[in-house]
Amino acid sequence: MHIATASRTQAPPSSRTDAVIDLRGVRRHFGSGEHRVQAVDLVDLTIGRGEVVALLGPNGAGKTTTLDVLLGLTDPSEGTVQVLGDRPIRAAKSGAIAGVLQTGGLLSDLTVGETVRLIASLHGPACLARVPDVLQRTDLEHLARRRVSKCSGGEQQRVKFALALVADPEILVLDEPTAGMDVTARRRFWDVMRADADAGRTILFATHYLEEAEQFARRTVVMHHGRIVADAPTAQLRASLGARSVAATLPADADALLSTLRGNAQIAEVRVDAGRLSLRAADSDAVARILLAAGAHDLEIAAPTLETAFTALTED
Repeated sequence: MHIATASRTQAPPSSRTDAVIDLRGVRRHFGSGEHRVQAVDLVDLTIGRGEVVALLGPNGAGKTTTLDVLLGLTDPSEGTVQVLGDRPIRAAKSGAIAGVLQTGGLLSDLTVGETVRLIASLHGPACLARVPDVLQRTDLEHLARRRVSKCSGGEQQRVKFALALVADPEILVLDEPTAGMDVTARRRFWDVMRADADAGRTILFATHYLEEAEQFARRTVVMHHGRIVADAPTAQLRASLGARSVAATLPADADALLSTLRGNAQIAEVRVDAGRLSLRAADSDAVARILLAAGAHDLEIAAPTLETAFTALTED
């Protein structure tokens, strides 16, 4: 089953007056000639104050480059970018926007506490006073005297999270923020993010954990080949593009039935394992009628998921 990406699923746009992030016609390429790579291609994206938005896409879709443009780490080749009505670099320098990125190292010889206090000192006394609270919120209090070089990958990711929070930014931009974290650390991270979202902080995060987007993001943006191919409330995106999963136990002679199912363009991923059939279909009721009429039994139908919608939008 293939859903054409030309008909983009679109969320109602945030009004320009309440937008804290506004990208218009943004392109970003690297290299030139035959070595030119178009990382981001004509991206329009407006995010309003207090929104929580997931940015999804396969590797190479343009997610990280888009976030780098928002944080002022790279300039667009074409188009305009505004963060809180100003250039991204100004917003970043003021502490109004902060990020947790995959790239960018930490000073390995400093302790965790020294690292957080160093960055806090760049933003003034109010931020220095916030350090104990930030260490507590990121579960780093007991690691404050440990050298960064002795921290695990997940612990270093939490240090980056603390550095992003210390200036109390209006906007948080997160690129794979829970990479390397164990289950407990991931759960605590999202507890903190939920509290921040409830307090009105704007959060844009890229993740490969689709369940994080499904559970946390009120809106989901999907990128593919440098373009936005879907932008909608997460529940709406899941319902509109997510095919239902259907499973059933096949009758003894199922050859004709399987031929019918595999020949139906509205049915995908038809598989049989030890007499148990599984497939995906947008019209699960019609499939159920076909299966029951052919003598199949033990029928199970599961609701659509964000994963099925994501697959439909990003398959070539």
